[in-house]
Amino acid sequence: MASAASSPVRVRFCPSPTGNPHVGLVRTALFNWAFARHHQGTLVFRIEDTDAARDSEESYEQLLDSMRWLGFDWDEGPEVGGPHAPYRQSQRMDLYKDVADKLLDAGHAYRCYCSTEELDARREAARAAGKPSGYDGHCRELSAGQVAAYEAEGRAPIVRFRMPDEAITFTDLVRGEITYQPENVPDYGIVRANGAPLYTLVNPVDDAAMEITHVLRGEDLLSSTPRQIALYRALTELGVAKEIPAFGHLPYVMGEGNKKLSKRDPQASLNLYRERGFLPEGLLNYLSLLGWSLSADRDIFTTDELIAAFDLSDVNPNPARFDLKKCEAINGDHIRMLEAKDFAERCRPWLRAPVAPWAPEDFDETKWQAIAPHAQTRLKVLSEITDNVDFLFLPEPVFDEASWTKAMKEGSDALLTTARQKLQAADWTSPDALKDAVLAAGEAHGLKLGKAQAPVRVAVTGRTVGLPLFESLEVLGKEKALARIDAALARLTA
Repeated sequence: MASAASSPVRVRFCPSPTGNPHVGLVRTALFNWAFARHHQGTLVFRIEDTDAARDSEESYEQLLDSMRWLGFDWDEGPEVGGPHAPYRQSQRMDLYKDVADKLLDAGHAYRCYCSTEELDARREAARAAGKPSGYDGHCRELSAGQVAAYEAEGRAPIVRFRMPDEAITFTDLVRGEITYQPENVPDYGIVRANGAPLYTLVNPVDDAAMEITHVLRGEDLLSSTPRQIALYRALTELGVAKEIPAFGHLPYVMGEGNKKLSKRDPQASLNLYRERGFLPEGLLNYLSLLGWSLSADRDIFTTDELIAAFDLSDVNPNPARFDLKKCEAINGDHIRMLEAKDFAERCRPWLRAPVAPWAPEDFDETKWQAIAPHAQTRLKVLSEITDNVDFLFLPEPVFDEASWTKAMKEGSDALLTTARQKLQAADWTSPDALKDAVLAAGEAHGLKLGKAQAPVRVAVTGRTVGLPLFESLEVLGKEKALARIDAALARLTA
């Protein structure tokens, strides 16, 4: 098989365009991309769209858009081209038919006329007898008379690949040496009765035609590897393949309840992370930790550092658990790593309609630029910016009633009255001066700063939690801030 040193690295990422991409798919793409870039190799982006019932052009466009958003570049594939075009399986059907015919002619495959009912009955009998329940080879050696009889009945055959009657051993790049015994890997279908090629044929044929050297994919496909190796050997004999690629199977990503993360799980959807304002670099940093690590004491790194350090020998074969809170925390660290100007620009989608609740004409660019550096230190995801700055751009704050109840305890009216007096006389060009004013108001009522500032914060912003209070007061401005304290006092005395 191929190795990283024996020939130039060529890997592939080959999703099917069936719905919104999920994070497990992204993790597979990431490891292939990082491996290719680490070895100065080639990443082939191929679309497996032979399932007309499930594939859609909309999903195809979503895939390309997602790859671009994540920052992945590919060397061959859609929009790029390459020497092995086309890169959509739906446009390569003639190749698959030609290879299937060659496999039949050489005896590596045969036509199987068994009906679904017959197959089910024989499987049940095998299970009852305690034997393997895979295909039993019934049609392997049919006579001409048997074939004629089946065809006279109008049976349309599928094409099956003939597995060798010997163990298949290979060295998995993640899991080490693995052996499959022949009784556990029966002959399998490669072409449907209607002539449509199956994944079991098109995937290895494309890998062979595109000279893929390393196949890095999910653990769920491990059991298909001995079948593909046997097919590769046949393709090599027929001159279709040059060499058998090396295989590496990436660990499962586990979700809630310690179950394998499914594309149906809400937290698996890539769109969810885009809508919430995860940074591509933050999400990729976290996903790379699902089965790999840069070092034992470091979780935060750039994609360039990931590429420089990525080694398959460091991939852990054990299942990795998806932890949303850790994903958010890592994303928050990446937000703080941004240049201030970059951060301000990346927040734009959450500062405009239809997301932002304020009128476009009420958005103040000067105030946004002033508050952005303070927001950057607090966010875990970019979408949090909307609620954090709405007090600046709305005519009045949106009161969170739980925050109001928590902050506006007995005596809050007296505190706010004193705070207003102190703030009225304070220097509004200095957050420290505003802090001193609220601190003095608190001391006048026997309260520490934390207790004293809570009613002021809720009166001005509507919430008990938010951006640094005194910087927020400075940006909002004296007139608006004092008017909101007056409004809060009116509500309290009412």
